[in-house]
Amino acid sequence: MSGTGWLGAVMATAGLVLPMAFSPAHAAAASDDRIPTSAGDLAIHAIHHAAMTLTWNGIVILVDPAPDPAGPKAADPVAEFKALPAPNVILYTHDHADHYNVDVLTAVAGKATIVAPKEVADKIPDSLKGQIKVMANGDTGTVDGIPIQAVAMYNTTPERLSYHPRGGGNGYVLSLGGKRIYIAGDTEETPEMRALTGIDVVFLPMNLPFTMDIDHAAQAVRDFRPKIVYPYHYAGSDVQAFKAKVGKAADVRLLKWY
Repeated sequence: MSGTGWLGAVMATAGLVLPMAFSPAHAAAASDDRIPTSAGDLAIHAIHHAAMTLTWNGIVILVDPAPDPAGPKAADPVAEFKALPAPNVILYTHDHADHYNVDVLTAVAGKATIVAPKEVADKIPDSLKGQIKVMANGDTGTVDGIPIQAVAMYNTTPERLSYHPRGGGNGYVLSLGGKRIYIAGDTEETPEMRALTGIDVVFLPMNLPFTMDIDHAAQAVRDFRPKIVYPYHYAGSDVQAFKAKVGKAADVRLLKWY
């Protein structure tokens, strides 16, 4: 969750401010990585903040396409996303402005299947309603041959509950060529996260007050034991320190999100 500049007005009712301190190490990171699967490599492309593409077996999955809250005000988010390969599937975790944007969606939706929780589906234009697959926490389904499990994402710290209430948004576990890929969304460590098993790759958020700090994120990794961890949605967090805290518990890979 975030809000700066013109996004600050959108998020004002929640009183949210995105910390903007970034270390030089962030700028040096690559934006792309590849994970081998039984059906060819999974290509990961970090766009910014919480937005990414996952390309696998000819299928392009676009996650949380929205303007970069840390980007320049003059940036054109529609042009940025239009320059990417056309998606076959669009995944939304929740309806906050740094994750969902109607102008970006209408520009890139094409014929893609849109997977979303109800809070996002309710905001999608009528012209795209026929493309929506609504998933609630705990639902499972298959989209373009890809098994998907919706996992609850929410805050657990009492003073943060209003940021991401339980039942509003989804994380997702995708099964791609024998690999289980978990996109956690905006969440703290939850019982649902701890119950996950066999996670090969996780995209894990870590920025306060909206998700968790690096200590709690490192503990989450030790609790549910993913093999590869990509910190994302980490504005203002020291991801190098997070990597050190995780140590040998997982392979922490740093991509350029900011």
